[in-house]
Amino acid sequence: MVFSKEAGSSSYSLPPYPREDSPLLGKAPPLSSNLKTFANIFISVVGAGVLGLPYSFKRTGWLMGLLMLFVVAFLTYHCMMLLVLTRRKLESVTGFTKVASFGDLGFTICGPLGRFAVDSMIVLSQAGFCVGYLIFISTTLAFLTNNETTPIFLGFTPKVWFLWACFPFQLGLISVRTLTHLAPLSIFADVVDLVAKSVVLVDDVFVSFKNKPELKMFGGFSVFFYGIGVAVYAFEGIGMVLPLETEAKEKEKFGRVLSLVMGSISVLFGLFGGLGYFAFGEETKDIITTNLGPGVISVLVQLGLCINLFFTFPIMMNPVNEVVERRFCGSRYCLWLRWLLVLVISLVALLVPNFADFLSLVGSSVCVVLSFVLPAMFHFIVFKEELGWRCLVWDGAIVVFGFVIAVTGTCTSVMEILSPTA
Repeated sequence: MVFSKEAGSSSYSLPPYPREDSPLLGKAPPLSSNLKTFANIFISVVGAGVLGLPYSFKRTGWLMGLLMLFVVAFLTYHCMMLLVLTRRKLESVTGFTKVASFGDLGFTICGPLGRFAVDSMIVLSQAGFCVGYLIFISTTLAFLTNNETTPIFLGFTPKVWFLWACFPFQLGLISVRTLTHLAPLSIFADVVDLVAKSVVLVDDVFVSFKNKPELKMFGGFSVFFYGIGVAVYAFEGIGMVLPLETEAKEKEKFGRVLSLVMGSISVLFGLFGGLGYFAFGEETKDIITTNLGPGVISVLVQLGLCINLFFTFPIMMNPVNEVVERRFCGSRYCLWLRWLLVLVISLVALLVPNFADFLSLVGSSVCVVLSFVLPAMFHFIVFKEELGWRCLVWDGAIVVFGFVIAVTGTCTSVMEILSPTA
């Protein structure tokens, strides 16, 4: 292990950029109260993935969907705590205090290979989230025009034109050097997102009492991996747990706060997915907002969610920019490389026909490795001598489970995307 050789004294510290072993995070921010920590974790975890849960419940059945959601929530919480405990162990044994991020932890334990593994998963997952955002925006705007499939100009559908209409604006937003300038837009987007999702939730309640569609409890084993992938995607944010624990004022209560947040989010996700399916049954679409009826409020909700994801896109791309610029440009700002990343993400979004299917693909292939496999593996390496066979069995089970989900879930999701009915 790297930490036993290089981080053995309290005087050791990671050097600054552009070295491979330098931390991504700089000077520590002011410490946060438990309430602020709760809010920060909540914002970091809740994202666009929740919008695909009703369709996932349609595929898996509402009871099977709820069970998978709660299991994934527990495993995500457990693996988040594994990262926290692993970092604390390194600090107590070696006096090493510069492990500020997931990537730093990977380097400290496994050297450059560990850093590369974490960096690769973060880049792929964050880029995947951004692809999902573009799919949602273009599909929703095309739905509002009442023309999702008919070509209108040069043989392209409205969905394609809306996606490319976003392209120049995203190039401008991605060109901003620091997130500080995007903070007002981020706050505005979060407020709009909260209001829009609340309206969707309330609408689902009234529609479910009115429609009372036929529902199924279990969708069969064939959709198990599909549902797991969407659920894992929904609980995005494991990469932020170490920075958030660093910011917490009462670190001894961080685990309790984290469990309370994850429990609250699980209930919220369960309500959102369940009520969406209860409202529309087998008519539930891959983007639940497209099930909303006509009217001004419906249009405003859908536009509000599009605005939220539009301004969230450059923020989610920031970790990708940091990693890519560190590896290829010596951590120097590189405009053409940022623009190239946006182009690649836009092209991928054009090739994916279904929002929820893509959530399952990203969740199964990348998020499972980042959320389950790597935390359990790092924990085992650090604690194997102290915990013995118990560590091997529990951490090993999570790693095996993660790899099985990653391989099988990825294959299932790819087949869903490539199928003629996608």
